[in-house]
Amino acid sequence: MLERFEGFPDMPDKSFFLPRIFVKDQFYMLARWLPAAINTRPTEWSRAAIGMALGTLFSVWMCAQVFGHDVAFHLVGPLGASAVLLFAVSSGALAQPWSILGGYLCAGVVALLVAHVLGRTLGSACLAAGMAVILMCWLRCLHPPAGALALTLVLADPATIAMDWKAMEPVMLGALCMLVSALAYNNLTRIRYPKRAADPAPPVVPIDRQAITAEDLKLALADMEAFIDVTPEDLERLIHASELHAKRRSITETFR
Repeated sequence: MLERFEGFPDMPDKSFFLPRIFVKDQFYMLARWLPAAINTRPTEWSRAAIGMALGTLFSVWMCAQVFGHDVAFHLVGPLGASAVLLFAVSSGALAQPWSILGGYLCAGVVALLVAHVLGRTLGSACLAAGMAVILMCWLRCLHPPAGALALTLVLADPATIAMDWKAMEPVMLGALCMLVSALAYNNLTRIRYPKRAADPAPPVVPIDRQAITAEDLKLALADMEAFIDVTPEDLERLIHASELHAKRRSITETFR
């Protein structure tokens, strides 16, 4: 680390720079925690915020009309978290219809089963949430708010506890209303939802043998051994779009 200062004129003893180097390296390490810049405009933020508010209001209101306010208000947390995904990041894999419906179904069944077997304690609630995540991953319907749903169903209010297995009814009604809201609002505001994962990427002739293909991206994602909320097809489209912008920029610079 000291080599970066060796070219400075009139440099004092290297030990003088040790505290500064330490502070600078610590600053770089802390800078990694800062959030990355998002590539959406304030108009999109407003669109998503209005949709999130309307979707949550409609879902909770419907549950309250059918099952009562106590049961409906107990589901506000998970439903609000789902609304953020469905309206703000609707193109992500975690926000697709099967994710919310399958995720709520898995979390609800696991939570009620654990509550019957192990009781309604904090430990059993956390266990239910963990088991729900495993089941959701296996069924390819991972939905983070469903983990919160599992916790809230185990540590439920008296009205929800009294419903026993019928508590699945308000859970699935809320999920269905949220999905209907997202389908209507997103498409009315010119955001295609749900994302059609089967759409093939436009065929592109590789420039050379080292050009990146969809198969290369799939292998790279598999090597990372972590869940990334993006599909290889989306990454391929992004790369091809970046290549087009780079070609246009190079042509523009050539004729200047």
